Amino acid sequence: MEVDYADTQEIEIRSLQTIQELEDVRRLESNIWGEHDSTPTHQTVTVVKNGGIMLGAYFNGKLVGFQYSFPGFKGQSMYLCSHMLGIDKMFRNKGIGEKLKQAQRREAIKLGYSHITWTYDPLESINAYLNITKLGGTCNTYMENCYGEMDDLLNNGIPSDRFLVEWPVLQREGKSYQWKETDMGFVQEKSLIQWEVDEKGFPIPSFSLPLPEQEHTKAFVAIPKDFKSLKEVNMEAARKWRLVTREIFIRLMKKGWHMTDFIRNPEGKMPVQFYMFSRK
Repeated sequence: MEVDYADTQEIEIRSLQTIQELEDVRRLESNIWGEHDSTPTHQTVTVVKNGGIMLGAYFNGKLVGFQYSFPGFKGQSMYLCSHMLGIDKMFRNKGIGEKLKQAQRREAIKLGYSHITWTYDPLESINAYLNITKLGGTCNTYMENCYGEMDDLLNNGIPSDRFLVEWPVLQREGKSYQWKETDMGFVQEKSLIQWEVDEKGFPIPSFSLPLPEQEHTKAFVAIPKDFKSLKEVNMEAARKWRLVTREIFIRLMKKGWHMTDFIRNPEGKMPVQFYMFSRK
């Protein structure tokens, strides 16, 4: 079924509480990630009764997306841990993830949370653009092989490295869009990871540049534009991207660099997009 983007304006987001609603979530989760590792309904029922949030996205009465989060604590500080966001594959890249995150923010405010945290794969450019640019999340922590070796449908075969995102719930605006008119040639030239393009049009890391000197205020790191497709056709190249970017991200953060933006380049033929790091 092809879904017209205009139709998704009719998406309804609502809080889920009943056993039947949460069982529908479990089935959707199984369709996305695989059956064997899905979250039991008895657990999600308990969580939503004890400070957690489960949100559902509905299209014509059918559940097509969900967002699941629960309370987290660090010392005396309480936050909302955003554990999982899933969208039916027929409804992805249509703005539903952003609708769910904004609804999550509103529900978090009602429950008294000050901020929300979650993790995502640094090489998934769609998630990076949503989390960093559109929502305005911040990220200064790299988690190597965060969940161990995962054998679900989306993560199988590659280390589960993650960025940890923090999102103040009272923050309403994302990053600016100052990069729309940027000379992408400059960003490409300065990227700490350089690449070649294979016969199928996918980028393969070729070499890395040294970290910028102390006087520089910006650093750029390329990642594949379509990491999911790259994994499907060339897992060796996908693993290489993981290891090369892992090294660069960890070194940058240890040297005091902070991720401040994600640049979705306007050149359709360029197979990469870019993180921007800055010094405080």
